Amino acid sequence: MKTEGQGVARAVAEVPPARPEQHFTGLGVSAGIAVGPAHVVERGLIDVPEYRLEADAVETEIARFREAVALSASQIRTLQAKAEALPEEVAGQLRHLLDAHLLMLSGSRLVRGVEARIREARINAEAAVQVQLSEIAQAFAGMEDSYLAGKIDDVREASARLVRNLTRAGYQAFSGLAPGTIIIAEEITPADTALMARARIGGFAAALGGAEGHTAIMARSLGLPAVLGVAGLTGAVRSGDIVAVDGVRGGLVVNPDEATIARLERRRRALERRERQLARLRQVAATSQDGVRVTLQCNIELPDELPLAQEAGAEGIGLLRSEFLYMNRDEPPSEDEQYVALKEIVGGMAGAPVTVRTLDVGSDKLAYSLGEHISPSVNPALGLRAVRLSLRTPALLEAQIAAILRAGAHGPVRILVPMITSVDEIRQVRKAVDKTVRKLTRARVPIADAPPLGVMIETPGAALAADALAGACDFFSLGTNDLTMYTLAIDRGDEQVAHLYDPLHPAVLRLIRFAADAARRARLPLNLCGELAGNPRFTAMLLGLGLRDLSMAPPHLPRVKQRILALDTAQAARHARELLSQSEAGRIARLIDAYQQDA
Repeated sequence: MKTEGQGVARAVAEVPPARPEQHFTGLGVSAGIAVGPAHVVERGLIDVPEYRLEADAVETEIARFREAVALSASQIRTLQAKAEALPEEVAGQLRHLLDAHLLMLSGSRLVRGVEARIREARINAEAAVQVQLSEIAQAFAGMEDSYLAGKIDDVREASARLVRNLTRAGYQAFSGLAPGTIIIAEEITPADTALMARARIGGFAAALGGAEGHTAIMARSLGLPAVLGVAGLTGAVRSGDIVAVDGVRGGLVVNPDEATIARLERRRRALERRERQLARLRQVAATSQDGVRVTLQCNIELPDELPLAQEAGAEGIGLLRSEFLYMNRDEPPSEDEQYVALKEIVGGMAGAPVTVRTLDVGSDKLAYSLGEHISPSVNPALGLRAVRLSLRTPALLEAQIAAILRAGAHGPVRILVPMITSVDEIRQVRKAVDKTVRKLTRARVPIADAPPLGVMIETPGAALAADALAGACDFFSLGTNDLTMYTLAIDRGDEQVAHLYDPLHPAVLRLIRFAADAARRARLPLNLCGELAGNPRFTAMLLGLGLRDLSMAPPHLPRVKQRILALDTAQAARHARELLSQSEAGRIARLIDAYQQDA
């Protein structure tokens, strides 16, 4: 939860509202309250600062822009050459797409308009790209021809590439914003969220997105108040407006009046008091009333989250999502780059275990550094993602494994493989691990001693084949987010159906129980690292199902620990059996809430 800063009242008092107060409703996906100046981001672009140019700097700025255009065109031609090696049906689609992007960079309205704005408005090239894109987008939106109106996506992609190339020299997105700024956008991707420094960004809101999408998960991990799926948001907020994000109740207030500010300030202070009380549990072991010890670990996305995990009293990192290494860059990270980042996290945990999940790009987690490896997919969630991509690109997999093994020389590590659906897949990964161990050993590189290799149970196929998978791996990790999505055929990041996403569906609970029983019979360690783990409402159910190792976003750990301290696991087991006997998710939810009240 974001509670740093000078308080709601003081932050708002510095910039009085210029327009009447407006209220919007969305999904509160990350708890906390934040109020500050809005910064509206054009969809599809990296955020950039805007600054005025001196008259004698205009031609230099235009030359810089033209260099970015030339570099962008060169990158697209490289992709075109690589596309020819793909199957014809895929190459044909990519060829058409890349031709359109190249056209956007050759004397188009976009390029001409940017140069004109640099000269006439005397603004930097990045800002000129955004302004010109905004104007073109408005013109396209008014077209009756849906095909032509849809071509704005090509303009957006070309603009995004230009901005990336203009800002590649040590630039960090959002770095030019005032502390406490609230980001407003039509859509915020996981890659965008990865660029949000908690010291500068107060929170964010977007018109699109669901509570269980990866953007929401990252917001919770970073402790950033966030509201997604805000109806009517697009066009309603201007940069500079004061906005209040209520990630608890799912509200957004534009230009709040004094009474609203006072109410939000009281609630923010109450949340802070609650956090201070929970912080006292940091050194207390998570032991139930009947003496059952539960291990509590943290899920993290970025190295910056390591202090949050330490402050929460995490007993390890149960899930380190390695995608951050591949986002917001043009080329995949080298083995050495990955090693340096992982070494920092492993060393920072001071002997506590770190479980590194291998690359899980795909679905709502995209990285343009891997564009040459991933072709357009009709349904990315069911396409080339996670272990499928890793096995198809052995060089990427082996570089990542090597980095993990090397980081393991500085503390205990485990390797976790996502989206496994067959025994053969995990055997192929183990062969890659063995091959990399031999290679590093011959080179006398210090590495971990045979780190455990685990499987993510996150599809119905993996859960139902858990008995077989148990014989080919060293531990299980239950990924209940994707398990729920695939079981119910619901995209958790789609605000149109997000309300149907329900981890309490009887089928989901039975799959969890099936996998837990398989792990128990095989005496395999079992961790649950999905969003269920971080919600105290479900703690009794999970302990009753036999879970003894939970991993969650750092802000949730103290609340879950508090719940464990008040539980009796024998009673929780009876509670779980009653839940498993039910046939309706609504009935299961009511029983859980009743158990909470009786405890």
